Amino acid sequence: MRRGRFLGSLAAFGCAAAAARSQTLPPQVVELGGDVFLRDHIHELAGKRVGIITNQTGVTSGGASIVDAIQENRGLTLHALYAPEHGLRGDRPAGAFVASYVDEATKLPVYSLYGPDRHPSAEMLAGIDVLLFDIQDVGSRTYTFISTMAYAMQSAAAHGIEFWVLDRPNPVGGVAIEGPVLDPRFASFIGLYPIPMRHGMTVGELAQLFNQHFGIGAKLRVIPMNGWRRAMIWPQTGLRWIRTSPNVPTWETTFVYLCTGLIDDAGVNNGVGTETPFFFAGAPELDDRGLAQRLSARRLPGITFHPSLWSPSRGGNAGRSFSGVALLLDDPQAFVPVRTSVEILVAVRDLQRSTLRVEAAPLDRDWGTDALRLQLIAGKDADEIVGSWQHGVDDFVSLRERFLLYS
Repeated sequence: MRRGRFLGSLAAFGCAAAAARSQTLPPQVVELGGDVFLRDHIHELAGKRVGIITNQTGVTSGGASIVDAIQENRGLTLHALYAPEHGLRGDRPAGAFVASYVDEATKLPVYSLYGPDRHPSAEMLAGIDVLLFDIQDVGSRTYTFISTMAYAMQSAAAHGIEFWVLDRPNPVGGVAIEGPVLDPRFASFIGLYPIPMRHGMTVGELAQLFNQHFGIGAKLRVIPMNGWRRAMIWPQTGLRWIRTSPNVPTWETTFVYLCTGLIDDAGVNNGVGTETPFFFAGAPELDDRGLAQRLSARRLPGITFHPSLWSPSRGGNAGRSFSGVALLLDDPQAFVPVRTSVEILVAVRDLQRSTLRVEAAPLDRDWGTDALRLQLIAGKDADEIVGSWQHGVDDFVSLRERFLLYS
């Protein structure tokens, strides 16, 4: 991996990069939008002042920093950097305030888009002609990077600034879609627009959807990838995975994040704070064998459940003991993570109802609907709950068709 000024300064990135180098990968078959931009389109921005929204994932297929690559092009003036949740180096915890500062390595201002104001302000955008977006997403509506992109597009539209998206793969694939579709009444920074929880779109495709269908109206340009196909999941791309945030260290985590990332505000611990975040589901003194038996009996595709005990070593639950199940991902392409999340909540409710918390504010915000909470309270089973979302999913499948860039 080429070491540049930007990456060379990232102590936090070093561990993730070392892990990435150790991955056994098939031949690379996907050329990232950033690679295509640097080879075929960077000259189009000659003489323009450029800002880039990025973090430690903003690298080329070969591992070079997009920041370094742009700074090395003397025809461009890189004017500012913009950082999403978790910061420019991806080392800040979820929800942690990120301040603006001047980056020591590049001498550029780094404006936080996860601070008091999550829209780039007029001051942050002063002198910018073009904003680039180059961040790896995880394929979930609740991961805030796509909300950061949408807010930045809104600000770019308001100030007449071009917005370019350097496209990247959806690591959980672009075929499977799982609801619920967000109810606009529950829009928040972890879900701005009425799209499903698992949307099956790339950031470039989402940018087109947000811009045209949801009316942002920015001067948008998407630089597509070469070689990506909708049926691909991450390891089939031949690309190295870089930790997108502290609790998403591996590509496998993106699949289980779509599952157990949705249960913690319902009172079910998901293993955040352990070495394998999101690979657990349980609670203090929960019957681990009973939960494993109930979930195994459902014969859910692509996943097996094992009775397990764990204790997080960091975070708000550090030192607490939990029992429940460990998730073993057998077949990621067959796995239906959101469906499995509902199955876990139903099983916990039926096994030990006192464990389940169904307070409206956090649960409805996380899921983007009050339907799940009300159906859990009403005693509905997983088939009924998931089935109630299908009409919305079907409508979204038709809607997204005209914004897709890949077959």
